[in-house]
Amino acid sequence: MTKLTIVAFDGTRFELDAEPGSTVMENAVRNSVPGIEAECGGACACATCHVYVDEEWTDRVGPPAPMEEDMLDFAFEVKPNSRLSCQIKVKPELDGLVVNVPERQA
Repeated sequence: MTKLTIVAFDGTRFELDAEPGSTVMENAVRNSVPGIEAECGGACACATCHVYVDEEWTDRVGPPAPMEEDMLDFAFEVKPNSRLSCQIKVKPELDGLVVNVPERQA
């Protein structure tokens, strides 16, 4: 299992054991993390699973693909470390990953 921490906007920390191959969004939904709406179910067709990758992890997570960048145009308060959590695959190299949920979603 890979350790994953999702920090809700109110500061509540959700420390999860995530199965490699799953996505950050799937784990957030499965654990009822507030603020991750995931309206499209992970198809990269909305921006309701927007997160900020902790700056310590941005290089390891990598940049968004072009399709994800297009969808981030619909997110609120996009930052350089913005990603759609449905597009972040859990893998052993991301053990300890921390992401933060923004105040609101698109």
